[in-house]
Amino acid sequence: MSSLEHDSNAPVDPRVQIELEKLNEATDNINKYELDLEEAKTDFRELLKESIEKIKAVAKKLGNSIDSAKPYYEARLYASQLTKETQQSALNYDKAKSVHAAAKEMVYLAEQGLGEKSTLDTACQEMLTHATTRVNESQNECTEMRNVLRISELKLEVANNRVAKLHSQLRGAIRASRPYYELRANYNAVLLEQKQKVLDLE
Repeated sequence: MSSLEHDSNAPVDPRVQIELEKLNEATDNINKYELDLEEAKTDFRELLKESIEKIKAVAKKLGNSIDSAKPYYEARLYASQLTKETQQSALNYDKAKSVHAAAKEMVYLAEQGLGEKSTLDTACQEMLTHATTRVNESQNECTEMRNVLRISELKLEVANNRVAKLHSQLRGAIRASRPYYELRANYNAVLLEQKQKVLDLE
C-alpha cells in the first residue's frame, strides 16, 4: 500500500473538517450575494428601460404642456430643497443655542466656585477663563446660525411665492402635464430604491 493511499483513507482531523465546512458555507454565501447582486442590477436595467419607454410615450401624448409646466415643477423642486435646508438650519440654530446655554451655565458654576473661596484658586480661574471664552465662541456661533436660518427662511418664502405665482399662471399646462410629472416622479423613486439595493449588495 502506498503512502498516498494510506493518507486518503486516514480520518480527517475534525478541526480541518470544521474549517472546510466554514469555507464551503462562505463560498455559498458569496455565490448567493453575487446572484442577488446580478439580479438587482438586471431589475434596475429593466426598470430603467421600462421607465424611459413609458415616459416617452406619455410625453408624446401630452405634447407642449410638459415644457409649458416645467418652470412650475422646477420651482416646486427648488422650494422642496429649500424646505429641507431651512429645517436643517433650524436644527443647527437650536443646537447652537443649547451649547451657548451650557457654556453660560459653566461660567455661573465657575463664578460660584471662585466666590466660595477666600483665595484665588488657579484651577478655578482657568476654568472661568475657559468657560468665558466658550460663552463668547458659542454666542458668535449662535448669531451665525440665526443669520443662516433667517436667510434660509427668506429664500424659502421667495421660492414658495414663485411656486404660487407659477401655479396660477400655468394652471392649464400643470393640469395637462400632471400624468407625465407624476409618472416620472414615481419611476425616479422606484429607480432610486433599486439603485440603493444594488449599492447595498456591492
